[in-house]
Amino acid sequence: MAQENGHQDRLFLGFDFSTQQIKVIAVTDDFEVVYDGHVQFDVDLPEFKTNGGVHIHSDHVTINTPTRMWVKAFDLLLSRMKASGFPFHKVVALSGAGQQHGSVYWKKDAKDQLANLSPERDMFDQLKDCFSVEDSPVWMDASTADQCLKLEKAVGGPQVLASITGSRSYVRFTGNQIMKICEKNREAYDNTERISLVSSFAASLFIGDYAPIDHSDATGMNLLDIWTREWSQRCLEVCGPNLAEKLGPSVHSAEPV
Repeated sequence: MAQENGHQDRLFLGFDFSTQQIKVIAVTDDFEVVYDGHVQFDVDLPEFKTNGGVHIHSDHVTINTPTRMWVKAFDLLLSRMKASGFPFHKVVALSGAGQQHGSVYWKKDAKDQLANLSPERDMFDQLKDCFSVEDSPVWMDASTADQCLKLEKAVGGPQVLASITGSRSYVRFTGNQIMKICEKNREAYDNTERISLVSSFAASLFIGDYAPIDHSDATGMNLLDIWTREWSQRCLEVCGPNLAEKLGPSVHSAEPV
């Protein structure tokens, strides 16, 4: 009976870092919702001047989001939970999701800062200088048509690329976005220690370390060999030097980190 009562006290958190907001839900073992909250970027963080959570540039194909806004939204969401008296001590597990094709570029030595966060200060203040690319390309971005053609040509055509990665080259896919940054802003690329997807970026904030990219999200990058579940060397070589090191490991989608 004691064990049963203990289970009734357990809580599970689920987070979603989506385009327009960050959402959180807390449930019990019986799937009873005990907390439901969100931070809407346009409304709650107007200082970043987003529209629908993004910045749409004058060419109408370059669309990105201030990376630091996600960190500030995360701070705000947790502070609201704390102010409500949310019982964090009852949380036994958490999981999350993020917009699949958004990418985050951690600056060299950012890992040390991430690993030594102080609970006395906001994450925003501690991580604001940790990104080599200030504005993260997101799934709406369509500015990489040239890079898509280059990747397909390098591996032998769209069908070959689809046979390796599961998809022909798409403008929103992360490999092409990385190639564009490498070509247009080489200094930022060289100063990047780790590249995260939004999902692994969010997980990194929780664990105080670079979280690996899961296989499910990695299939939307034009970089993962879907047969071996390893990064494809043929694709990596086209998109940027030392890219495997910057991406880190990939793991099964259900792997605890």
